[in-house]
Amino acid sequence: MPPILSLAGVGKTYASGHRALAAVDLDIRRGEIFALLGPNGAGKTTLISITCGIVTPTSGTIRVGDVDALSDYRRARAMIGLVPQELSVDMFETVWSTIRFSRGLFGKAPDDTYLEQVLRDLSLWDKRKSKIMELSGGMKRRVLIAKALSHEPELLFLDEPTAGVDVALRRDMWRLVHRLREKGTTIILTTHYIEEAEEMADRIGVINHGELLLVEDKAELMAKLGTRELNIALSEPMQTVPPELGEWQLALADDGHRLRYRFDARAERTGIPSLLRRMSDLDIAFTDLETSKSSLEDIFVGLVAEQREARP
Repeated sequence: MPPILSLAGVGKTYASGHRALAAVDLDIRRGEIFALLGPNGAGKTTLISITCGIVTPTSGTIRVGDVDALSDYRRARAMIGLVPQELSVDMFETVWSTIRFSRGLFGKAPDDTYLEQVLRDLSLWDKRKSKIMELSGGMKRRVLIAKALSHEPELLFLDEPTAGVDVALRRDMWRLVHRLREKGTTIILTTHYIEEAEEMADRIGVINHGELLLVEDKAELMAKLGTRELNIALSEPMQTVPPELGEWQLALADDGHRLRYRFDARAERTGIPSLLRRMSDLDIAFTDLETSKSSLEDIFVGLVAEQREARP
């Protein structure tokens, strides 16, 4: 099945010489949730803005479905819904009039039945007659999503959808995103919250300094790049790691009550059996062993750090 979105060599350099986006190649599969991770200024919003026709790229091609988004902007944009970071609605309008107006902007015939269902899915139906200025921050963000869905897009961009909202609302948003995907909507989200990508995404892209560093299926990424950590609870605390254990590059933690050993779970030999034997030879007793996987956050921080070190 062809991708719903295909970017080839898409870049953006401003007149000042600042390169906001390098030549990005990216295909988005139909029906997936794709999370784009990156620190502030990494190029996430620039990439979204170019795809949605808000910013003109310096180079590259963009196809939304079978439509060339640069030469046939209107058709391409009608297939896209965008939920921006900032509120972009008339605060004095009601929820209902806002989403009806947004649907009309894309030339869609009125369909109050569809719009009612959108509002019900977003728990906004009871607020349809309320002015947007009267809503809470979380409800205003839901209005932005309703507005983006009003014209029945196939592809939905969520730019930092849960920034500044509490944990409970964030989890409500996660459930909403999964429901939208179940209905066939393809979703691309940018986020600062690593756990958000871990919870929701099928695939993950990491971007920094305008360069797309990596695109992987989430499970494959964590299996490929994830390390494991062995925590050894000591019977007696240590002041320093004995030099006889130097080859394992151990670290002390918990005021010397624990030894930490990081190892590659994919390696043929992890070094754990030889470490434990050496500890026994040195009469270093322990009370417990615990292993844990590296998180997506560890992987993300590591990739960004590697790029930083590689830059001139």
